[in-house]
Amino acid sequence: MRKQMESLIAAMLDGRILLEEAITEFEKIYIQKALERNSDHLCNTAVALGIHRNTLSKRVAGYNGKPKANGKAPKSKKAKIKTSAVKKRKRS
Repeated sequence: MRKQMESLIAAMLDGRILLEEAITEFEKIYIQKALERNSDHLCNTAVALGIHRNTLSKRVAGYNGKPKANGKAPKSKKAKIKTSAVKKRKRS
């Protein structure tokens, strides 16, 4: 594998690919392949990559050109609790 990487790096250097571009492209392809292996399941892919699910989600969104508003993930719907059923205690 090392020889393949060295060959690829030599070709990239010949093509004047900057380090930042090379790292970004490598990460993108690496994540895409990991997602394919995990049937696009974010949690399983994040575990396989050793990163948090939210980190993976943000990176994938960035690759798709869809940055999330304020960098936050959309809120999930939570079950509503009926407040009428909860008795409130008075403070003394």
